[in-house]
Amino acid sequence: MSVVSGLGQDWTARVRRRVEHVEAVRPPVEGVLRRMVGLTLEAEGCRAPLGARCTIEDGQGGVEAEVVGFAGDRLYLMPTGDLRGVMPNARVIPRGSGAQARVGEELLGRVIDGGGQPIDGGGPLKARERTPLMAEPINPLERAPIAAPLDVGVRSINALFTVGRGQRMGLFAGSGVGKSVLLGMMTRYTTADVVVVGLIGERGREVREFITEILGRHGLARAVVVAAPADTSPLFRLHGAMRATSIAEYFRDQGYNVLLLMDSLTRYAQAQREIGLAIGEPPTTKGYPPSVFGLLPRLVERAGNGPDGGGSITAFYTVLVEGDDQQEPIADSARAILDGHLVLSRSLADSGVYPAVDVEASISRAMMAITEGRHQKAAQRFRELYAAYRQNEDLISVGAYQRGSDPLVDQAIQYQPRLRAFLQQDVSEAVDFDESLASLGRLTGEVNG
Repeated sequence: MSVVSGLGQDWTARVRRRVEHVEAVRPPVEGVLRRMVGLTLEAEGCRAPLGARCTIEDGQGGVEAEVVGFAGDRLYLMPTGDLRGVMPNARVIPRGSGAQARVGEELLGRVIDGGGQPIDGGGPLKARERTPLMAEPINPLERAPIAAPLDVGVRSINALFTVGRGQRMGLFAGSGVGKSVLLGMMTRYTTADVVVVGLIGERGREVREFITEILGRHGLARAVVVAAPADTSPLFRLHGAMRATSIAEYFRDQGYNVLLLMDSLTRYAQAQREIGLAIGEPPTTKGYPPSVFGLLPRLVERAGNGPDGGGSITAFYTVLVEGDDQQEPIADSARAILDGHLVLSRSLADSGVYPAVDVEASISRAMMAITEGRHQKAAQRFRELYAAYRQNEDLISVGAYQRGSDPLVDQAIQYQPRLRAFLQQDVSEAVDFDESLASLGRLTGEVNG
């Protein structure tokens, strides 16, 4: 019985390999464009796998598109560029199995778009190596643990929400509370070897402002910027986020410690929502189809540490909270898959505290594993005093609180000016990890500073 079973398994495996080989060598088949609804194109008679690239002839070189779905013998395509000039019954020509990203140290100091083309006027890219936009996931048992802090140059984050090399953090913020400025500070002042910035779905005006005013020439020298603004196609925005991650993976595999800043994860999710709804996927949670919540962890899990002794990707993903609603679907999903989050408070920003990090609402889940006990006690003391003041702020401001009613609140009132000053940091000021810890120690008395 065991011999027959073994022969059966071997025969099945051989047949499977033959079928896979036939499918692999079977040439792609051209088709014709039958229908266009919104940004979705339907091609008939075309055979290509999911994720394959196709060219739609328009008489001027063609428009590139990607296979995003199928129904029966029809393929659903999503273009990466402008569709003007495309005619009914245009030829659809399969071109390859999927988009790739050019990688290499030649990318440092360059600004590219979601398709990998340079937009900084610095000439053609000299990078020759290529890697898939969606790489294979790393075996979680082969990843090195998060064991050392990463200096991001921001005092409040270094001291109160210490970030480890290989950690993935969320930056939750509404509009106009200093999110981009904080990202720029971390880009300029971090001790990471390489910085990769993905500007996904933001206003085109902000791209130049971020590069010239926030990032600066010194910050750009060791950075790669991938820009896919809001006026590009949803597929282009998806590719921009994947491309930035692929570039970060390349540098990690070379042994570098990489800081990946993705602005924003929400726009990435909205791009997938546009694609999903366009091909008929049903909306489930506040208009988001299920594919969005499956795609988010596939992107985020690519960051983190490589094998022991290798490099790392420490990632910050911004999450836009519309109306400052922290329970918004993307924000809620991001909290579940990230290793901590920093919340930027509108009330702090309105009162002139920058960076406007909300101490009570923020957390770093890796901090306990990468810091010493004295550091943890000092951070806990700071949060205790800060929370005591914030919870009684209304009573204190109107003079209804009587000193002596609560010793902790009395101490919080005494410490409040120093707590506020600790959180504030000028954009042009860099505070390294040691100085951040020393400042916290001087404030709380828990760490020798």
